[in-house]
Amino acid sequence: MLRTEVVMTDHPPRQFSDDLESFETFVTTRSVALQRFAYLITGHPEDARDTVQDALAGLLPRWSQVLASGDPEAYVRRSIVNAHISRWRATKREQTWDPAWLETPSPDAAAHVPDAMTAIQWCAALPPKQRAAVVLRFFDDYSYAQIAAVCGMTPGAARVLVHRALTSLRARLKEDSND
Repeated sequence: MLRTEVVMTDHPPRQFSDDLESFETFVTTRSVALQRFAYLITGHPEDARDTVQDALAGLLPRWSQVLASGDPEAYVRRSIVNAHISRWRATKREQTWDPAWLETPSPDAAAHVPDAMTAIQWCAALPPKQRAAVVLRFFDDYSYAQIAAVCGMTPGAARVLVHRALTSLRARLKEDSND
């Protein structure tokens, strides 16, 4: 009779350990930027933290596959955008944005605070996909192909989305300058 023994160790298999280390490194190095991105998408610090945490929790079981197939940050950003759009669809309305953090300016940027507050309020009025496209294009300096990958659309559709958002923002600027 052949007997096999199972040896239990406290250490995970080497590949899993390497994957876990690379995941931890990714989270450590990119979590602040991902939270900033999520804040610009959701408009709320708590929602931003929740969506990033959910996206990273969903990424962990798929880490090896996502890492092997390409850019894990794009995967997480798409998860953040999708989660926000799903929440928006579920409530059928956009939450109001409160840029209260801009009301206490840092000394070196005090002159730019009114412009930043205005830009954030105007972007908050955009539909979620348009807001995501504008944030990706002008905050993260993504190409249209990268925006398309994050938002799950073609590069042409990403261009149209950014164009429509900018048209809306320009109309707001024209309205405010006439007042």
